[in-house]
This record gives sequence, structure tokens and C-alpha cells, in this order.
Amino acid sequence: MKIRRLPFLAAIAAAAATLAMPAMAQKVIKYGHYQPGKNDQPKHLAALAFKEHVEKASNGSLKVEIYPAGQLGPAQQVMEGLRMGTVEMAVVHDGGIPGVYKTFNIFGLPYVFNDHAHAYAVLDGQFGKELAEDMRKRTGIRLAAYADNGIRHFTNNKRPIRTPDDMKGLKMRVQPSPVFVKLVESLGGSPTAIDWGELPAALAQGTADGQENGVTNILAGSLFQHQKHVSIGGHVYSLHAYLINDRFYNGLSAAERKAVDEGVTKAQKIHRDMTREQDLSAKKVLSEKGMTVTELTAAEVDRFRRQAQPAVKAYLDAEVSKEWADKLLTAANAARK
Repeated sequence: MKIRRLPFLAAIAAAAATLAMPAMAQKVIKYGHYQPGKNDQPKHLAALAFKEHVEKASNGSLKVEIYPAGQLGPAQQVMEGLRMGTVEMAVVHDGGIPGVYKTFNIFGLPYVFNDHAHAYAVLDGQFGKELAEDMRKRTGIRLAAYADNGIRHFTNNKRPIRTPDDMKGLKMRVQPSPVFVKLVESLGGSPTAIDWGELPAALAQGTADGQENGVTNILAGSLFQHQKHVSIGGHVYSLHAYLINDRFYNGLSAAERKAVDEGVTKAQKIHRDMTREQDLSAKKVLSEKGMTVTELTAAEVDRFRRQAQPAVKAYLDAEVSKEWADKLLTAANAARK
């Protein structure tokens, strides 16, 4: 009796052919940000949500690798990577973006927004879309979403700050950005540009008496350990931008782009909600960390505004873009009404 081997041999051949076929190439998104890789940090929890959604929604064709705490390098290096395509995606603060897209300096204009809702109306509206498109055309970097970096307040280790006169003589750390240097100068302080990674040591060693940041960053950097006083004045609504290399984005399939867009939306909401909650509880949170909190009245904030805003606006008009600075103020005034 003959044994029929054809089905068996066919099955072996099919299996061998399957093994010989190359696996579908997985596209990797290197995703960098600058907060610690902990779930109590807005940027990191947002990154985890992005990763979960994108990998699931793309059916595994996209893989997201998260690099927290500046593992991909300082902001200027990451911005160049985004421009060149060696970094696919990053969430970068407003101080790091102007090295590649100078116009972003306009967000250092102080006392523009009344509150979070006011800022969101401007950034998510026509102004924000036009700025994002200008950035994409000029740099090849897609600004996919704006999120919070915290409403910025002045802290120091010398005295409470209630008036611009209280700033005089204080060595204030600012991010490496000329517009923030001009802001502190306009209020009578002595600005010192220091990178974020070097800030805690600078405060501990007395290289700087004070600094300015939002609650999220004060907590993330444990800056309260070296600062006695915080003045709740909200001089700048600080931003993070969700940035993607445009060439990489356009190389994705329609389904993959949809997954990325949806992931960014989810990440933005988590990021904004967590940071806003910390901003709104600034007095309680920072008091519990041992800081002496000085809350400014609307009249006191207006005194800072009248002294600082014209000086910074004049700098922006001359050195950055009068057109975009005017557009920002126009959009803010329209949203306020």
C-alpha cells in the first residue's frame, strides 16, 4: 500500500516559505521628553498613554520608545535631531525651541494670558494653527499640540517678592533665552542663563539667588530644597510643544498618522490636566514643601506687567518678529473679550 505524502510535503513547504519571508518592518518612534520617568510627572504619564494608544491602534506597525529625563540630549540637540530626522518625536519646552525656530521666543512675552482657559483659546485657535504651520514650513518640524509647562513664578532664597523693587539685586536664573534675560532685567534683577540640568546645583551653591518656573518643574527638580520664597504672580504661561519630524510623519500610512494624531490628543489632555491641577494648587503644594508663599493681588500683578511687558515687547519687535508678537497680543485680546 502506498502512503500519500503530498499534503504533508506541501505543508512542510508552506511552513518553510513562511519562515523564509521577512517580518514586516516595524517603524520606531523615538520619543524624548525632559521630566523624570515617573508616573507622577505629567509628561511621562502622557508619553505612556501615547505609547499604549499608538502601538495598539497601529496593530503593532509602530513601536514607541520613550526616553525621559533628557536622555536624548539637551533641547538644542533634540531640536536639531527633529529637524534632521534622527529624532522622530519629542516634547520640548518653550526655552528649547527658539534655537531652531526663533519665532517661539514670543511666548516669553509676560502677563499675556489671564488663566489656562484663555491660553488654550489662543493656542488651540487660529493663531496657534498659523504659528504651527509657519514652523513646519520653515523647519520641517510638525507642531502637533501645545501643552502646559506650568505658569511661571519667581522664587528666591533671600526675601519675599511683592513689587518689582524686591527684584533689585537678586541673581535670578533664567533659561538660556534672551527674552527671559530681558524680562528679569526689566524688573531690576540680575539674570543668569543656566541650563535646566544645572539649576539645582546652581541654587544649592548660591550661583543664583532665585529662578522662575512653574509648580511642576519646581517639584520635578526639587527646587524647593534650595528656595525659601515663592511669589505667585504668573508672569509667563509656559509651554511644551509636541513636535514630530514632518518627513517621518508624512511617510506613515493614513492609519498610522491617525493613530499618532489620536495619541497626541490623549497625551495633551493628560499633560494639561495634571499640570493645570498643580498650577491651581500652587499655594498649598509649595507651602507643604516648606516654602513661604506670597500671593500677588491683581493690582500688584498689573504693576509688574506695566514695567516688564513694554520692555520685552520692544525686544521682540526688534530681535524676533514684530509681526508675530503683534499677532499674539491681538489673539489674546480677542480671546479675552
